[in-house]
Amino acid sequence: MATRGTPRWETMNFQVTGLGLDKIKLDSPQSFLDQEEVEEAEDGQLLEPEAWRTYVERRNALQEFLTSDLSPHLLKRHHARMELLKKCSYYIEILPKHLALGDQNPLVLPTTMFQLIDPWKFQRMKKVGAAQTKIQLLLLGDLLEQLDHGRSELDALLESPDPRPFLAGWGLVEQRLADLSAVMDSFLAMMVPGRLHVKHRLVSDIGATKIPHIRLMLSTKMPVMFDRKESVAHQDWVSLRWFVTIQQAVPEQFELRYKLLDPRTQQECMQCGIIPVAACAFDIRNLLPNRAYKFTVKRAESYTLVYEPWRDSLTLHTRPGPPEGLAPSRLGKLGLSLTTPSER
Repeated sequence: MATRGTPRWETMNFQVTGLGLDKIKLDSPQSFLDQEEVEEAEDGQLLEPEAWRTYVERRNALQEFLTSDLSPHLLKRHHARMELLKKCSYYIEILPKHLALGDQNPLVLPTTMFQLIDPWKFQRMKKVGAAQTKIQLLLLGDLLEQLDHGRSELDALLESPDPRPFLAGWGLVEQRLADLSAVMDSFLAMMVPGRLHVKHRLVSDIGATKIPHIRLMLSTKMPVMFDRKESVAHQDWVSLRWFVTIQQAVPEQFELRYKLLDPRTQQECMQCGIIPVAACAFDIRNLLPNRAYKFTVKRAESYTLVYEPWRDSLTLHTRPGPPEGLAPSRLGKLGLSLTTPSER
């Protein structure tokens, strides 16, 4: 057994799992080991051989956890998903108890279902759904912050030059790993909107009619986003394009808004509007040249919408017109001419 104090390299013939030191003569370590291996070999002198092997095994286990279960790439992906959820639209889905989320269609879920539901109670449930969604997003953000903080703590532990505190506190490290695994499981489970908690019946007393068994679920729709490559401004009109990451089976209705930024006259203040669109493309004409316009797009209002915290916006600058004196007067031409691409 090696004694404490200044070690003799010729006495270090023990094996260290993962470093391969048992295969190398240590008469001149600088000739065979890189700097990191030399430092680890020096650290090994602080411990007995068996303790050193235990340290290396536990250190490797911790590194494996940080490169697989809690890797920077995985956390980055979860942050991206979290940002996407903040931009989604949230809806109440009314389902018969025997159906799964997403199975409903006009044949399976007749419109008479809404006729049986008390409108006032449903509006109240929409407020509950909005509150539940906000709480869920806040909890997701808190869980993700815990994962980031836990990753930083464990990284700092690996960088510690003294292995003895690492071994002495391994019980706490194991508990921390278990806690972070549980946090990750909670985060993944909460990423999917779940059942809406109902305290009261939504269907009023309808006499002898049999009350249907229904349940409420929160569902998510991906955000509507402008296609910034395909949306372009011309001299006095713009061509706008947008998309949804996951297209719905049923065609959707959208609401397009626009307004002139920094209007200079009362008449220019009328350069704004709200346009219902049943497609993912639209052209707005009769705009002013060399001016900035702001455009926003979102889904049209729905009876089942409970929470929509975000809508995409885009600012485009129309091209300059002909030189002064050559362009015809634009007075009286501030009326709007709105066309879809198919009408051009």
